[in-house]
Amino acid sequence: MAAGEQRCREYLQRHRIPQLLHRLAALVLYHRPERPREFLIQALEKVKAGRRAEGEYPYLMDEDNLVAMFGLLDVLGQGHITPAQYREALKTLGLSTEDLQLGDDVNITLDVFKDEVKKKMLESWAV
Repeated sequence: MAAGEQRCREYLQRHRIPQLLHRLAALVLYHRPERPREFLIQALEKVKAGRRAEGEYPYLMDEDNLVAMFGLLDVLGQGHITPAQYREALKTLGLSTEDLQLGDDVNITLDVFKDEVKKKMLESWAV
């Protein structure tokens, strides 16, 4: 790989540009707005406002989506999922699992799932 190409890759990674573009593309595909450019501008303005604590970050998944996702994971209707299922859900949503420290004997309830996924979504925009 050429030195210039390597510097470009490092620049993109340092500024987390691929992750930002991935999240923005996911928002566009999820919402399918009639005017995608305006939608992207509004999403970036929400990110900017969220960083200044003047508004909320854009969400890909609303509460109903999180409840539905949890229901798909909790196929037996036990009211909880395993840490492995939780990790896979985070990966599916494109969220980090690096700092998770859950033992295999921990049960993740719906409320914990919703709160933690929302927190991870906020963290992903804040970086």
